[in-house]
Amino acid sequence: MHTTSPTEPDVVQYPDDPELLHRVLTPYRAKNCEYLKSAVILREGRTPDTTKLTARCTFEIPESCYIDDTGHFNSVEFNICYNQMAYYLTAKAVKDKLIEPLSRWDMADFWDRQLGNILITDFRSAFRTEMRGRHFRGEMEIIDIAEWEGTDLREPLLVMRTKCRYWDEFDGDSFGEVTVAITNPPAPAATAAGQ
Repeated sequence: MHTTSPTEPDVVQYPDDPELLHRVLTPYRAKNCEYLKSAVILREGRTPDTTKLTARCTFEIPESCYIDDTGHFNSVEFNICYNQMAYYLTAKAVKDKLIEPLSRWDMADFWDRQLGNILITDFRSAFRTEMRGRHFRGEMEIIDIAEWEGTDLREPLLVMRTKCRYWDEFDGDSFGEVTVAITNPPAPAATAAGQ
């Protein structure tokens, strides 16, 4: 289910999907670091070529999964929260067919690739003001997706350029730019049919 914004007719909102979120966060459960609590997805644009996807999220970190309490949001938690947003946004894009080329995948394609094939290749973060890191919000946007078919010399690859930011009620603020590579993406239907 989704809704169209009355003030932004080209923006479609997809509400939080607790079942999907639960499944996406499965790898984090045993480590006690399910920080992402909810995510609303916004799809802006009418065609696959002009579509922009954004995840607006809420987070809670009751205690760090790797260190004693530092009293502030740090770069490791930034990265873990980013991973959880990226996994959820990608899964939702696949499930609801929101953006090319992810709309050609099925959920089995995503689950098979979630951990071993979705890789951060460039990660930049900056902390403008200190965040307490207990309860806060975050946002991630897919800027663009490039797709390369495989050749005799190179495997197929998807590359997503993204940006993100986090903030809290105490004016804490941080942001980042992250590039993600997805190795071994499913072959496009025409290519798969021709094999």
